[in-house]
Amino acid sequence: MKHIKTTIGIILLLIVHTTSYGQAFSRQVTPYIAIQDTVVALTNVTLIDGTGNAVKYQQDILINNHKIAAIGKTGTIEFPENTTLIDGTGKTVIPGFVMLHEHLFYAKPHNGNYKGVHMTNTFPQMYLAGGVTTMRTAGSFEASADLNIKNLINQGKMVGPAMDVSTPHVERLGFIPQLQSLYGDENIENWLHYWFDKGITSVKVYNNITKEDLKKIIEVSHARNIKVTGHLCSITYEEAANLGIDNLEHTFMAATDFVADKQENDCVRGERSLNELADDDPKLLALMQLLIDKNVTLTYTPTVFEPYTNREVIIGGGHVALAPYLLEQQQAIYDHSIHTKRDSLSLLSFQKEMRRVLKFHAMGGNIVVGTDPTGSGKTIAGYANQRLIELLIETGFSIEESIKLATLNGANYLEIADTTGTITVGKNADLILMNGDLSKDIRSIRNMEIVFKNGVGFDSKKIFEAVKGKVGAY
Repeated sequence: MKHIKTTIGIILLLIVHTTSYGQAFSRQVTPYIAIQDTVVALTNVTLIDGTGNAVKYQQDILINNHKIAAIGKTGTIEFPENTTLIDGTGKTVIPGFVMLHEHLFYAKPHNGNYKGVHMTNTFPQMYLAGGVTTMRTAGSFEASADLNIKNLINQGKMVGPAMDVSTPHVERLGFIPQLQSLYGDENIENWLHYWFDKGITSVKVYNNITKEDLKKIIEVSHARNIKVTGHLCSITYEEAANLGIDNLEHTFMAATDFVADKQENDCVRGERSLNELADDDPKLLALMQLLIDKNVTLTYTPTVFEPYTNREVIIGGGHVALAPYLLEQQQAIYDHSIHTKRDSLSLLSFQKEMRRVLKFHAMGGNIVVGTDPTGSGKTIAGYANQRLIELLIETGFSIEESIKLATLNGANYLEIADTTGTITVGKNADLILMNGDLSKDIRSIRNMEIVFKNGVGFDSKKIFEAVKGKVGAY
């Protein structure tokens, strides 16, 4: 057997151009592959398996032909003679992340708003480096480009996660020019079928649509077995749930249900009504119960709402990835925002939402997670996904619950939990090896070494190194 002590440098000696079980990779991909052996064992690791069950210590995991073949107490599994052994002493293994509010564009700030710039050559790589093995683009500015990237990744020609690609934002107005996608009496059914026929597998509705729009969108999408999610404004959560929506983005942060005298189909700001809403308000609890009864999943995205004061300029340590002129711009935004009344109110809103999310979860609500790399530009692929796990702990979830939210829950929603989402015998070997004991130190989430996708191990640090200073440009 081959024995490997993970430092990554030694692992990289194993690089070849094709795996022994047939997956071919291009020259753009192979430099980032650390492990391609058919049979690999991770020994003596701390295991958080994504099921929500308690952390297990001193575990061995056997990968054979891209599948998880065995899991057991260290020393109890008999490995095949050709097994490559990776010593996981002092390391943790978790499932690859399945995150449901991601984008392949960067929100480039401009005059208090932003322009979405497609990060074709950086974000797909960074997502994988940050542990994301499956992602949904919850709204696309360049849906055709997203589909092409998905296909290139599947063909082994680009580095990145498996992708569930959504439609462009279904939107009649839009606060930036890139958002509007529906015009006048345009036939919504034809519009949806156009994208479905191209390979789109999710629908994202946005702020300015009518109840009749949403009713038709849900009807057409469900007939094609495609789910609908929404970042709503003109339509309340209650209205959307009763119409049959599958998913609502940003948990309760986008809800306009509590705005007094809100008119039907009018998009109004809901922040003040949410800030004034008591945690135990009967109207809030009734809405939570309705969402549960209607089987509506909520996507929790604390990364895009994280305040500034006493926090990072670019969350998750992602400052190293930004183009220098953008980092300078972000530093100026940060300096202008810290220790202000607005940021203090943002913190109160942030903490209030954490309590709502915990309550909804305790009541039995379905929650998935994602980062939404938009906002002011401080949320970027990969780094934000790691930061999200830290924020789940800050919210009040246990480490076992946090990992489940970021893995199995997303897999369940996408209906792929039979192949991914947990470290379970028979599932694809989608998992993350990191240095440190994550059950004792949440900052270990930033120490990813190898991200296995379908049994192929990618060098997280090398990928991140390759994109330093490039986000915003590529």
